[in-house]
Amino acid sequence: MSPRRILSIWFPRLAAERLLRLGASCPDSPFAVVRDARQRQVLASVSAAAEAAGLSPGQPLADAMAVCPGLVTRRETPAAEAAFLAALRRWAERVSPWIAEEPPDGLVADITGCAHLFGGEAGLLDRIVQDCAGFGLTVRAAIADTRGAAWALAHHAGAAGAPHRSGDEIRQEARATRATAARRPRNRPAAPAPQTGCIAPPGRTHSALAALPVAALRLEPDTAEALARLGLRRIGDLAGQPRAALARRFGPALVTRLDQAFGAAPEPVSPAATPPHFAARLTLPDPIGLEADVMAALDRLLERVCARLATAGRGARRLRLEAMRADGTHETVEVGLARPAADPDRIRPLFALKIGGIEAGFGIDALRLEATLTEPVSARRPCGHLDAGAAARRDATPEGALEDLIGRLGARIGLEAITRRHPAGSHVPEKTATVQAAAWTGPFDSRWPAPPAPRPLSLWRPEPVNAPETPGPPARFRWRGRDLATAAAEGPERIAPEWWLDDPDWRTGQRDYWRVTTSAGDRLWLYYAHGGTMSPGWFCHGAFA
Repeated sequence: MSPRRILSIWFPRLAAERLLRLGASCPDSPFAVVRDARQRQVLASVSAAAEAAGLSPGQPLADAMAVCPGLVTRRETPAAEAAFLAALRRWAERVSPWIAEEPPDGLVADITGCAHLFGGEAGLLDRIVQDCAGFGLTVRAAIADTRGAAWALAHHAGAAGAPHRSGDEIRQEARATRATAARRPRNRPAAPAPQTGCIAPPGRTHSALAALPVAALRLEPDTAEALARLGLRRIGDLAGQPRAALARRFGPALVTRLDQAFGAAPEPVSPAATPPHFAARLTLPDPIGLEADVMAALDRLLERVCARLATAGRGARRLRLEAMRADGTHETVEVGLARPAADPDRIRPLFALKIGGIEAGFGIDALRLEATLTEPVSARRPCGHLDAGAAARRDATPEGALEDLIGRLGARIGLEAITRRHPAGSHVPEKTATVQAAAWTGPFDSRWPAPPAPRPLSLWRPEPVNAPETPGPPARFRWRGRDLATAAAEGPERIAPEWWLDDPDWRTGQRDYWRVTTSAGDRLWLYYAHGGTMSPGWFCHGAFA
């Protein structure tokens, strides 16, 4: 059996380069992503140009702006970066199906038995580097026998370890004397460039990790600092130390990380769970073109899809049927439901309304049904005859029939075109109700709040009325090209605008509403606007039945 091989992929500039791909800044200009930390802003990710200018993650934004005044910054968005990392995980599935995310900027994969498909492990790393270069991403990858070793090589192979100033060595003394300053080398060698790809040969994990800093073991910063003060700066320095003494001094986490890196403790790769997929496909031996044949095939697909939905405890809210023709073209039909369902009898009538619109052409030789939008439904429990009868009566209530009606109408005109109203907490007449989609909301389950005075059945935007500008109801007025006479009037009802909002319809100030009955039989809802930022006058707002 071949040894286990683990691939670690690290994107050191993931957040910054994600925004650069979206055009947040010029790629050649210094760019950084900032986040809030301890009541100040620090750099979370920097571009290659910003790093060349001397900036680094964790640096305070004020210091960074002093070093690089032309720095362009954007705020960190963890949700968008997590979604981008998930997209990269799906891309990396071409390397191995056993792959998982290592938030916030890494991936890990078990590539045992996969490297030969790319010409070996070196060819696999080259493929990853080339693809990421095409994506505009900086990447560092490593392959080793263990997950901890692969992570350590990807993050620290070829990078210079950070110096630790403990005061124990002469070369770390302060510049206090001329003799010490003379002995200090003036030209320091440049730090080696981090390696893009690194491979630890099978069975040589110890030698590959010995020269890396202890921070490569994924330790807490305080633990790494404490080890450095004791002179244990490299993983090789820890490998020969007694484990019991290390555990007593630094806790069991240090020993666990050390054993995981060397393979003494297991650290499996748990791939991301595959999202639920509810679809079925039916390939026909001969092309069909009759509506009855399509419905018969749909019945078989519905049975399979609904069985999977019921097993998963979910119901479909939107389904898509693809009809693939013999000439290679296809046609799609979508339906939506007012409530999630996994019952074929509720879904079939919706498709029956649209199947007739499918053009068969030279014949349909395959059908595919997919539930594109699903929601969890309450689990069912065994019940007796009494409970079953009560459930059947509930299904036969007008509410259940209304939801089926909404689904059928939505198949014709679209679910978004069917709305219902819910009461709203406002005294303004046009804001006493909110319009909501009927398919995604339930009916108001309480009594509708009674208005302080009768309200008209029809309400429209205020229309100007030609009448004398007096607060009392006019004896005669002109509205919509008609000369009307007032036979009776009830009121007034004074309504003031919402002072905290600037509503263009209420810039005429407070209103005095009157229920006016004309000699022609019209019952109108007129109001006199006292004037605010606009002139006063009479308006018609609605009509009673």
